[in-house]
Amino acid sequence: MAGYADNKQDHQRRLRRVEGQVRGLQRMVEDDKYCIDILTQVSAATSALQSFALSLLEEHLSHCVAEATLQGGPEAQAKVKEASDAIARLVRS
Repeated sequence: MAGYADNKQDHQRRLRRVEGQVRGLQRMVEDDKYCIDILTQVSAATSALQSFALSLLEEHLSHCVAEATLQGGPEAQAKVKEASDAIARLVRS
């Protein structure tokens, strides 16, 4: 079972909200809205995605990684490395 399974509906709701924000950005460009107004909305959508990513990462650490470390061995090392790589990608973005 995925680590986010308990909060799946909340995650889907958050992603639908971000999807709506991106559609709003498309409309703003189609309607020739002011550049700064569009950039403000890009910032809001970016923040929403980052917030979602952090929530998902927290669940991954507390479920998938924690479970693997209890079992130990190469699986645990692989899960920790995988999480570390994901964190690095988030920090770079």
